[in-house]
Amino acid sequence: MIHATGLQRTFVTKKGRERSIVTAVSGVDIDVAEGEIVGFLGPNGAGKTTTLRMLTTLLKPTAGTATVAGHDLLADPVAVRRSIGYVSQSGSTGRQARAGEEIVSHGMLYGVSAQQATARGRELFDQLDLEGLWDRKAGDMSGGQRRRLDIAMGLVHDPRLVFLDEPTTGLDPQARANLWVHISDLREKRGSTVFLTTHYLDEADALCDRILVIDRGEIVASDTPDALKRRVSGDLVSLTVKGQTDVATAAFTLAAVSDGEVSTDGLQVSARVRDGGTVMPDLLRSLDTAGVDLDTIALNRPTLDDVFLAMTGRSLREDAS
Repeated sequence: MIHATGLQRTFVTKKGRERSIVTAVSGVDIDVAEGEIVGFLGPNGAGKTTTLRMLTTLLKPTAGTATVAGHDLLADPVAVRRSIGYVSQSGSTGRQARAGEEIVSHGMLYGVSAQQATARGRELFDQLDLEGLWDRKAGDMSGGQRRRLDIAMGLVHDPRLVFLDEPTTGLDPQARANLWVHISDLREKRGSTVFLTTHYLDEADALCDRILVIDRGEIVASDTPDALKRRVSGDLVSLTVKGQTDVATAAFTLAAVSDGEVSTDGLQVSARVRDGGTVMPDLLRSLDTAGVDLDTIALNRPTLDDVFLAMTGRSLREDAS
């Protein structure tokens, strides 16, 4: 559904009389199969938005080739636009416009008749839990309802491929969880391919078949969420002792089963341990035998943020504002 090779974008910046070239995207390769839900992750300034704008024909690549929804990105951008749905982060609905009118107008821009757009729009309203809101102004809707209206507008022309840019930003947890269900249904019930950008790691983990991580204009990882997390060496075991005198003994005991360096911070001792669930019973017995007085102990599986931190030395959460 998406096949990009060597996609690159540079910008020329000026400072006084001096001109310099800034590379925002450095020759990325992207492949998305039909029916996939693919997440595109990266911190601010990594090239995520620039790549998305190129794939949706909003920005012309400096170099590289791509086909999107079966059409050449450079040779036939109009056909690309007709074949995709795009839901921007900022949304596209006017606050004073009535929801149904927005849907019909948007459909007609894609060459869909008013009658067809009305029929498809009402069907989408039923599927996206927007029943009874056809005549309501967008400004009178909740944040979650407006985002679902944005998605309905992006689907009214029945695209094969849907781009969602930060679809749940600004929503409360309940509205986010509700929208996750609808995003999954795009594939399950409509057969759509979904390419979404997000800063929410739990969102990517829950929704995506595969994740692409971009950093400094380059794709640094591409795999399933579980496979990416397996790249991080082991589960994180963190234990807190009750007294300073137990810190050294706890660190020595944890080091015996650890795959890496043991770190200490006050009364807390932590390290990565391979297959932590299996190791934990023996570790507890060893700590007890050594006379360590424990306050708490926790086992945390690797997260997508751990993956990004291990690969780049930066946390995605540092830039997720």
